[in-house]
Amino acid sequence: MQRLKFPIILVSFLLIAFLAGTSGILQRFSSQATVDPKTITSQFDATATGAVFNNRWRAFPYATEEYAYHVLGETSEPKRIEVDLTNQRLYAYEGDRRVFDFLISSGKWGRTPTGTFRIWTKLRYTKMEGGSKVLGTYYYLPNVPFVMYFYNDEIPKWRGFGLHGTYWHSNFGHPMSHGCINMRTEEAGQLYYWSQPDLRGKGSILSSADNLGTTVVIYGEAPVM
Repeated sequence: MQRLKFPIILVSFLLIAFLAGTSGILQRFSSQATVDPKTITSQFDATATGAVFNNRWRAFPYATEEYAYHVLGETSEPKRIEVDLTNQRLYAYEGDRRVFDFLISSGKWGRTPTGTFRIWTKLRYTKMEGGSKVLGTYYYLPNVPFVMYFYNDEIPKWRGFGLHGTYWHSNFGHPMSHGCINMRTEEAGQLYYWSQPDLRGKGSILSSADNLGTTVVIYGEAPVM
């Protein structure tokens, strides 16, 4: 039995080193939670008084606060959202004209996917839950505001990646999420009302053949924190 201890320790060490050296232990076991596109709702939870982020309870600082949003004028130019993971910034364009330039927080405990996507739904509020209690990265976030979920052929809708407002931290410019794009709530609101699909007077909406979602292009590599 004594002879087995060293090989077991060595194998364990090599396994940990492998996980840490590729995408990281936390990113492998504490990634973005999935969603069910058929049952996901935008219902506001009026009974919620706080949230859990990284196993820690946090009272709502402004989860239900409303802002006055400046809606840009109508344009015939194609709209596009770009997310630069390297510099932790989001840019929004109408044709070649940049209309928004915001700091964001991308994936830290789970990777944010790169590629070209489309927004498939816009939810004024929704609940997000995931992470790992064992690893200390569990999150339970009611009433996440201004959620814009995106997808492509490689990253299906149920993977649950999106852009959204954030009330549980203010460390923008640094990776802080499990894969989503965290934004300041007031800035996420501006993007929400500017982007497609058009809300058509509603608070939330699914994209459709005659009301497609805005293209989202994500590139670069997030800094290691």
